[in-house]
Amino acid sequence: MTPWRSPLARALHKNPQPSRYVQLATVRLDNRPANRTVVFRGFLENTDQLKFIVDARSQKPEQIAHQPWAEACWYFIDTREQFRIGGYLTLVGEDHPDATLQQARHNTWREISDAARLLFAYPHPGKPRDNTGFDVPPPDATQPLAHFCLLLLEPFEVDHLKLRGEPQNRYLYTRKSDRTWSTQEINP
Repeated sequence: MTPWRSPLARALHKNPQPSRYVQLATVRLDNRPANRTVVFRGFLENTDQLKFIVDARSQKPEQIAHQPWAEACWYFIDTREQFRIGGYLTLVGEDHPDATLQQARHNTWREISDAARLLFAYPHPGKPRDNTGFDVPPPDATQPLAHFCLLLLEPFEVDHLKLRGEPQNRYLYTRKSDRTWSTQEINP
């Protein structure tokens, strides 16, 4: 396990359900920042990659293709700590060539709730609303809709700030070219 996973696992365990919500910052096509709240869906099996889901009909796929670097920011209220996880995004849509990632996409579709799957059956996100198309049957729980995508964030740097204590504590974890991690205690 990488050195930052244990503190993150502790924070997830010690904080209530809202700890699944993460802010994800990306860069739009016009180079302006974009920030949204996404739901953490766990880690891709046998990796440090964080899993999220997105709709291919939104602007996110174009943004990711334009600029795949992103940063997730998590704040845990009960333990008063923040994790900023910077890394590279991979979008796994229905035409992604990697069979292992395609299987992960299918597994994630099956794991999400019926309510979450239903969101992908609604009309095109971001288009003008006309109040039609929202009374739809739930999609098949075993076969992802074409525009359902798995979004993976592969961390390259993790900045962990613990706000409890005098002085506060901060750790910077950096992935090296050989895929090992270095840990440095830094000033808060």
